[in-house]
Amino acid sequence: MNIKFEFLNIEFLWLLVLIPISILWYLYANHYKSNSLNFSNSAAFSESKSWVIWLEPILRVFRIIALALLIIALARPQIIDVSTRVKSNKGIDIVMAIDVSASMLAKDLKPNRLEALKDVASNFIKSRLTDRIGLVEYAGESYTKTPITSDKSIILRSLSEIEYNTIIEGGTAIGMGLATSVNRIKDSKARSKVIILLTDGVNNTGFIDPLTAAELAIEFDIKIYTIGLGTNGMALTPVGIDSRGNLSFANSKVEIDEKLLKEIASITGGKYFRATNNAKLKEIYNDIDKLEKSDIEEFKYYNVEEKYRIFLLPALLLIGLEMILKFTLFRSFI
Repeated sequence: MNIKFEFLNIEFLWLLVLIPISILWYLYANHYKSNSLNFSNSAAFSESKSWVIWLEPILRVFRIIALALLIIALARPQIIDVSTRVKSNKGIDIVMAIDVSASMLAKDLKPNRLEALKDVASNFIKSRLTDRIGLVEYAGESYTKTPITSDKSIILRSLSEIEYNTIIEGGTAIGMGLATSVNRIKDSKARSKVIILLTDGVNNTGFIDPLTAAELAIEFDIKIYTIGLGTNGMALTPVGIDSRGNLSFANSKVEIDEKLLKEIASITGGKYFRATNNAKLKEIYNDIDKLEKSDIEEFKYYNVEEKYRIFLLPALLLIGLEMILKFTLFRSFI
């Protein structure tokens, strides 16, 4: 819902320049006004009526205020309530497979790889208005964090809760993460099924070969986009736990099995991306967002509430009051 205030005939507001012009003209004319006044009643000179003389300019004040209000009323002020309804019967089902191994805490992205990913992924999820999304975590093993759902609040909350822990077995089982993702999306009736697989390492554990999982995805017409996350060269990476139970970091060579990730993407009709920094990661998710578009129908409903009456009625009252005073209390000045 979007509420805004605007003028339908905004060009009429230019007439407001007449207000200061009329004030200046009145001051100029009053300054050079002749001392001789034509009074229809000599009683106007009596001391008892002197206060009326001082109040006479109020007629002009009424006239100026009325003029300003009439101009605003002519401009047709309106309050417009715009509501948008999105309709789509052709959404996409997406599973985001996220590597949560210890190396995702490397600090080559800010503040680290995992937090950078969560920040970018949350914006991606918010942009997918009509799609259903699910989350899969994997390290040495994999599990479903959130089944496919259209409730973005659930997905965003689950994404924010993802963090490195020692509950999941260590290592990087790309095949396991991919297989779990395929299992989550294979029975979907959506017109398009997509897996976004992100890792920062090489497949070094798990009992399912990544290419076997990719071939399974082909059977179910699932497209896989793969992302290799990490800078080129060295990165400050967790290497162990110190005596106080905190992770210790050291510069380690970044190793990503790009050949494998490219092959997985290629045989499933997807695409491989390499994210070496925060900006590049954001750009990649924007590219995927453009590549996988849903057919969306957007309907806008306008509720227009006219507000000119709140300016017109006081203007008419002031004009009426001026006329009454002019022919009664200030009759002597006509």
